[in-house]
Amino acid sequence: MPFDTQIIDAAARLGSAFAGNSAKFECRDEFVDENYDALKARKIFSAQVPEYLGGEGVSHRDMCAFLRRLAHDCPSTALAVSMHQHLVSAARKNHEDGKPGKALLEKVADGELVLVSTGANDWLESNGEARKVDGGYRIKAVKPFGSGSPRGDIAVTSCAFDCPDDGPSVLHFPVSLKAEGVELLDDWEAMGMRATGSQTIRFNDVFVPDAAVGLKRPRGPYHAAFSVIVTVAMPLIMSVYVGLAESAAALALEKAKARTNDPVTVLHVGEMQNLLVTAQLAVDSMIALCDDLAFAPSEELASQVLVRKTICANAVIAVTEKALEVCGGSGFMRKAGIERLLRDAHASQFHPLPEKRQQMLTDRIALGLTPV
Repeated sequence: MPFDTQIIDAAARLGSAFAGNSAKFECRDEFVDENYDALKARKIFSAQVPEYLGGEGVSHRDMCAFLRRLAHDCPSTALAVSMHQHLVSAARKNHEDGKPGKALLEKVADGELVLVSTGANDWLESNGEARKVDGGYRIKAVKPFGSGSPRGDIAVTSCAFDCPDDGPSVLHFPVSLKAEGVELLDDWEAMGMRATGSQTIRFNDVFVPDAAVGLKRPRGPYHAAFSVIVTVAMPLIMSVYVGLAESAAALALEKAKARTNDPVTVLHVGEMQNLLVTAQLAVDSMIALCDDLAFAPSEELASQVLVRKTICANAVIAVTEKALEVCGGSGFMRKAGIERLLRDAHASQFHPLPEKRQQMLTDRIALGLTPV
């Protein structure tokens, strides 16, 4: 099935415009604000929304390809956008399966709204405190890693709730980032992916109406919703990291051409190419498993996607480290661009699930046990 060349061409054009300022944003810990202006003008944030709901109907597979290409020029922009896109993908999958999702998709399309995910640090337990009040809940919570939040419109988040009837629970809901009591802490000073704006969001007694709560589940056990979230999110997110690994390998290969008579350099290039293909195969396999959102959600499928996420993350990190080795001492200099990509690559290991937690979940499912 061929890619939609229009969306891939858009990634190349946008990336070309972003490339010149990518290092500047990163060095200053600045969010890629002006890049978001260009993305909004091209309607990238609503691109995955079905045409009959006001979007372009870009497929999940093509959005993965878009993010992978964009990451060649600005990994931070691509990663921040991937966090929005995986929420759109999940809403589209739920809507197509007859579950709630249409309203969120329509909001995104109507206003080219930016969604912000806070789920990476929550996983099954979530955090915070929800207090039941007349007509809804009052939410107090602190949520790290709100990528894209400097330009965000809606946070898609969750909060722990000590339900008097059902016991420890978690509520899932969207909430406007303009709502009273929402505070952005401007604390994103990280080793890599420095321009994603992944700051902490604090909810200070924020009101969430009953109607906004899309899911209430037990706190702690694995829930079927994660079989959707994991399966749609990981291919999008890891496509970004494969894109930056491809960029690092291309930079290193260009450097290596001046030393083709050095057998060690040639060997390093061969090792780098093998690692890059491993990362590419892993992400391509994840995308195939997602099957343009036609998959049947299951614990087993989510496990297989997470296995590939681990393989991909390890290979991406290894590619960028090998690229530095290929370049030698010159690669240690900022102007070479390798050290920035290497730092960015290391963020891949922290997306759910980190390797050992993934292995525990996969092992338990393989043995016929509950996932956690």
